[in-house]
Amino acid sequence: MSLRVLVTNDDGIAAPGIQALARAAADRGLDVVVAAPLEEASGTSAAMTAIERDGHVVVREHPLPELEGVPAYGVGGSPGFIALIAVHGAFGPPPTVVLSGINRGANAGRAVLHSGTVGAAFTAASNGCRAMAVSLDVLTAGEATAVSGGAAVAAAARVRDAERNWSTAARVALDLLPRLTAGPTGSVLNVNAPDLPHGRLRGVRRGTLASFGQVQMTVAEAGHGFVRTSLEEPGEAAQAGTDVALLAAGYASVTAIRAVIEVSDVDLTGLD
Repeated sequence: MSLRVLVTNDDGIAAPGIQALARAAADRGLDVVVAAPLEEASGTSAAMTAIERDGHVVVREHPLPELEGVPAYGVGGSPGFIALIAVHGAFGPPPTVVLSGINRGANAGRAVLHSGTVGAAFTAASNGCRAMAVSLDVLTAGEATAVSGGAAVAAAARVRDAERNWSTAARVALDLLPRLTAGPTGSVLNVNAPDLPHGRLRGVRRGTLASFGQVQMTVAEAGHGFVRTSLEEPGEAAQAGTDVALLAAGYASVTAIRAVIEVSDVDLTGLD
């Protein structure tokens, strides 16, 4: 019996990344079902939000190009919500593995906390699945390498999504699947690949979480009744061996992470 896999994302059911990831999983003979938000849901973390009509969550069939026979659904809900209802049988037999992505943009450093892509993986893992979040870095490869700050974002935006190397991230992810399935239940692998052809990839390395992501939110202006935010690159270089540094060097990065865990290094003695 082939492995049952849910493919989801936070960029929406029509995004090119989810099609590439689902196609790669199907090509490996996995039992694939696709369910993703009807609209983009980036930055939703593990939020449990859904659109209801007459007491029912909106679910629409959404066949994907070149994936005949693979059931696919657009859902009026956040990625975390979709992962949760999938585990409870909303789209057929519950998955054993959840693949979330391929996200347009790296999910690196401690900023993964805010990612809907990673949030779906965390939710699945917290409900007994093994899960992987997969992202394609669109800032540090290709034409963005020669520029910095806001110029890097603008340069990356000029590359058409159809021209990006989604297949590189998909191949890296599926090659890592045996490591995920051999790990403990509840495991999450966070995978980031540079936007390069697979033949130009320098390799796949284990990366630690950087203390920041590729970009950080800042308050650009605050006034009476409003706040204006902007995104900026961090002012310091990423430490060697972190996911951000590996991406900048042309490597794919993989980090094993878990969602909510208890800690024992906080003094709570003497409480009633």
